[in-house]
Amino acid sequence: RCRSSTRRRRLRALGITVTEKVGNTGVVGILRNGPGPTVMVRADMDALPIKEDTGVPYASRAVMADLAGKLQPVMHACAHDAHIAGFIGTARTLVALKARWSGTVVFVAQPAEEIGGGALAMLNDGLFTRFPVPDYALALHVWGSIPAGVIGFAEGPSYANVDSVDLVVRGYGGHGSRPHLTKDPVVLAAEIVTALQTIVSRELEPGTPAVVTVGSIHGGTKHNIIPDDVKLQLTLRSYDDAVADHLIRSIRRISENLARAAGVTEDRLPVVTLAEQRTPSVFNDPSLTRRLTGNFRRWFGENGVVPEKPTTGGEDFARYGRTNHKVPLYIWWVGGQDPAKIEANRRTGAPLPWNHSAQFAPVPEPTIKAAVTSMSAAVLDLLAKN
Repeated sequence: RCRSSTRRRRLRALGITVTEKVGNTGVVGILRNGPGPTVMVRADMDALPIKEDTGVPYASRAVMADLAGKLQPVMHACAHDAHIAGFIGTARTLVALKARWSGTVVFVAQPAEEIGGGALAMLNDGLFTRFPVPDYALALHVWGSIPAGVIGFAEGPSYANVDSVDLVVRGYGGHGSRPHLTKDPVVLAAEIVTALQTIVSRELEPGTPAVVTVGSIHGGTKHNIIPDDVKLQLTLRSYDDAVADHLIRSIRRISENLARAAGVTEDRLPVVTLAEQRTPSVFNDPSLTRRLTGNFRRWFGENGVVPEKPTTGGEDFARYGRTNHKVPLYIWWVGGQDPAKIEANRRTGAPLPWNHSAQFAPVPEPTIKAAVTSMSAAVLDLLAKN
């Protein structure tokens, strides 16, 4: 469970030039080895406010203050600790094999991926102005649905746009026994939740990937009190920016017009706001993906590299490819799951501990070996001496 200072020391011990506190707590290491392209290797390093329940000897017992100052148990429930272990292993491998490659490697240990802000913070702090601009940017993610040591990939879209929307449904409260004297926002909110499900099914061309999920709904204080408002929180997923914008417009249109139909006045129409800046979708550069996936097959064999469907999860690695530099990106998945658990899930439906679960514990040796091998092989391919 490495801390930032540990990463700094380990990179410096390898002769890598290290800069700390980039984008708050990010770390950047530069390894120069003669002329040639520049490759960025990014690993995310933040944890999640989850109490670990894996039972492994190295389970996290850490407690930390969250952004609101509240103490929370934390664990690497999305395997970012394995990402950093693979990151350090890749650095060691590339230093040991300097005779086989030429160019520059930019090692980026990125914070705050889980809240979608770390990549943007590092870019805003000069990642592509203070340090070499990469010709390629690479990342990997340990995945709970793939057997440990197996590589998964997707060409083109791999992670989705993520939009977080706050929706306040407003009405006129009153006594629960006399609803005719109110405009009940609870009933209106229920109608809106149901109607929002028609956006994907009736407004988008069939087959267009999109998700509209209401993850939180809160309103009222007592059995017999009709409240003045109800608050909802939504997450939206898509792969196309135009689709993402359409979802937001439709949420606003449906909410406002259902309120009008319920007799709510214009000054009390629902309020729809974006809770945070969009985390954009990740697009794996097709040419780069094919090149490096072919390399992976030479290392892992045909059965060790499997195509995967794009995930509707979010990943702010996308931002490194959305600057004016248009850096080609490739992020792949490294299997971390115990194969026996995958088989039990297939046969009996037994729960499969997956990313963001308190029981998620990647099998250490094959997972970390695959992370080091795949990333090292990718960099060596891109920086190979002629």
